[in-house]
Formats: sequence, C-alpha cells, structure tokens
Amino acid sequence: MNPSFWVWLAFGIAALLVLVIWSIKRHRAPVLTVKSDLSIDELVPSLSGLTLGTAVGGNSVEVFENGAFFDALLETIGRAEHSVHFETFLWKEGALGQRVADALTAQARAGRQVRVLLDAVGSKLAGKDAVQQMRDAGCKVKFFHKRKLLNVGVLNDRDHRKIVIVDGRVAFVGGHCIVDEWLGNAEDGKHYADVSVRLHGPIVHSVQSAFSENWGGETGELFVGNEFFPKLEPAGETEIHAVFLKPQGSAPAVKILHHTVICLARKRIWIQNPYFIPEPEAIDAFGEAVKRGVDVRVMMPSTSGSDNPMVQHAGHRNFEKMLKCGVRLFEYPHTLLHQKAMTVDGVWSAIGSSNFDDRSFETNDEITLAIKDAALAGQLDAIFEKYVARCDEIKLEKWRKRGLWHKLKDNTVYVINELL
Repeated sequence: MNPSFWVWLAFGIAALLVLVIWSIKRHRAPVLTVKSDLSIDELVPSLSGLTLGTAVGGNSVEVFENGAFFDALLETIGRAEHSVHFETFLWKEGALGQRVADALTAQARAGRQVRVLLDAVGSKLAGKDAVQQMRDAGCKVKFFHKRKLLNVGVLNDRDHRKIVIVDGRVAFVGGHCIVDEWLGNAEDGKHYADVSVRLHGPIVHSVQSAFSENWGGETGELFVGNEFFPKLEPAGETEIHAVFLKPQGSAPAVKILHHTVICLARKRIWIQNPYFIPEPEAIDAFGEAVKRGVDVRVMMPSTSGSDNPMVQHAGHRNFEKMLKCGVRLFEYPHTLLHQKAMTVDGVWSAIGSSNFDDRSFETNDEITLAIKDAALAGQLDAIFEKYVARCDEIKLEKWRKRGLWHKLKDNTVYVINELL
C-alpha cells in the first residue's frame, strides 16, 4: 500500500482527536439575556441561584489596598491554631515570596495543617528553595495542572484564584499576587495597585469549599471537622455569595454573574479591571445600560502602565464601539492597576480574581464575591475616584485618529485574546 496513505491516515486520526478534545473541553457560550424591573439589591437570591450558590448574611468585610494587604495576611496566618489553606496563581521568588514561605513554614513546624496550592504555570518561578523549605517543614505543596502528557486536555485551564483560609474562620479573597511588585503603595511603575478583602462570618465556608474543589481534584484528599468547617456565628450584617463554579456544558458562574448585573443596573456601573476585553454581547449589554440612563465607567491601566501591553491592545480593538455606546473609558499610565472590582448602583459589589475577559469568564478557575453592602460599594468607588483623577479619559474623536500601527496591533492581538 502507498506509504502516503498511512501518512494521511495518521494525520486524519490526529485531527479527529484534536477536534474531540476541543469539543469536550470547550465551554458553550450562549448569548445571555435577562430582564427585570426590580433593583439589584432585591435580586440577590436570584443572582446567587443563577450562579449556583447561596447568599448568606452575617458577614464582615475589610478592604485592604496594595502592600498593606500582606501585613494583615501574615498577621492572620501567624495566629492560626489549626490550619492554613493557601491558593494562588502567581508566586515569584523574591522578598515577598520568602516572607510568605517563612510564615507558612513556621505554622507547619508548630503543628498546624498547611496546604499550599500553586498554579503550575503562574508559579513556575516560585523558587525551588522556598518550595522545598515549606515541604521540609511539613507543608503540603501541590501544583495545579502540571505540564505533563496526562494533563494535555487541561493545560489551558489555569487556577487563577487568590484565596487564603485560616482555621476555617477567616478568609482572604482578591487580586494580590506573591510577587515583589505588589509591595509598597503603587507609588511608581515598579509597585502595583490591588485590592483584596478579609472575611469573617458564614461566607468563609464557601471560600473553603472553593479551595477544597481544586485541592481534592489535585490530591484526592478531603478534609473534614471543626478545624476546617467550624460552626460560624454572625460577624456582621453583610450578605455575600461566592461565585466560582464552572458547570460542564454551561456558561461558567463568573460569566453569568458579570453579564447579569450589567443587565440589571439602573443607575451606575463602575469597573476597575486590569485586563478589560469584553465580548460583543457584553458591549451590547453596556450599550443597553447606557440607554437606560446608567453611568458606565471602566478604569484600566494603559499600555505604559500594564505588565502585559498586548492585553491592553486587544482591549483597544473594541474601544470605538464602546465609546459610541456611551461607555466612559479611563486609562491609568503610571503603574499596573490590578484590582478586579465592580460596583452597581452604589449598593452591590463584585470583587475577586476575575479579569473582564474570556480567559477568566470561560477558561480559568476564578472566584468572585458578590456583595450586597452600600458601605463597601462606597469604599470601592472611593478607590476608583482616587486613581481616576490621574487617568487619561479616552475620547471618541481623538481615539478614531490613533495611528495605523496602533490599530494594526489592536486588531492583530485581538485574534489571540483568549490565549493572553
């Protein structure tokens, strides 16, 4: 038989396998629609139900900005009595990484159960010495979706969450990474801005559940008992639900949440996000919100402030359409604004690890807290106003006149935006 026959047969089988893997792994992406005359603070049970969670009251939320977050984090870890669960996407060797490794090492040596889950891609530069130090002390350190043949179908699925749970009683959620640039106070281009929150109350169980999901998937280990899921008394008056699930064959919960609240907003939507690349249906939803009289503003870093200018160029591709819709766009040129926060109508907020792009909404493992609390929304809006005062607002007429090279980069990079 002609040898070329076998070559073509092998090529055909390989192509078929690629198609099968893609079909199995891809998330269906229906165009989401929702209509309601109720205000968003009346729809918390609906939002939590649609995103496969349950809203719980009785919580307290503390906001921490920039490097001050790590003082609170390490102090809380230092007071652990039973367990510390630590999950992050990005950890690089450096002064901050060593501080965190030392804190976790000390607790493991004191007899606490310490579990550390690092994304295998984002934390590939964590440093062998720090990882080995933690393991030698008794920390269980695992890497999510390591690069190996058995993981070929999930190599594009990354763990982008940043969560810490101490004794099952206090949790941290937000955008902070374990990299030296997150120290300081965003005072220059070498120090980034970010926002994370500390939680007390029943919502901590939900954050613990999110950690358990990926820890169990990587190790098979399940943890039970009061050291991990204690009875949690009310610690405040804030109602929260955690959004993190990616059901097979359906839109991920974080995507449903963000799209739904855009459709429900009645007064204003203020977004702070470092990687803002909305899909066409989201842009249409923003446009409909503006038609309803909603004040829609988005603040993000410029290419000069970003740690990944290609992402900003991908986002630029649809700026003109958004500006025509009436969305106000602001770029911060001084450093990376890494906070992922959105407020709606001054009463509701979303904060967590999710970027406003398809990689977060369709592929990554993320966690976003949906929070009904006017005071918290006010705090996040104040952070928005602090940075927007030093932003450049993008105006439609000037934007249309940007150079051909700029436009070429925008359109070229947008083609691969889901891989950035």
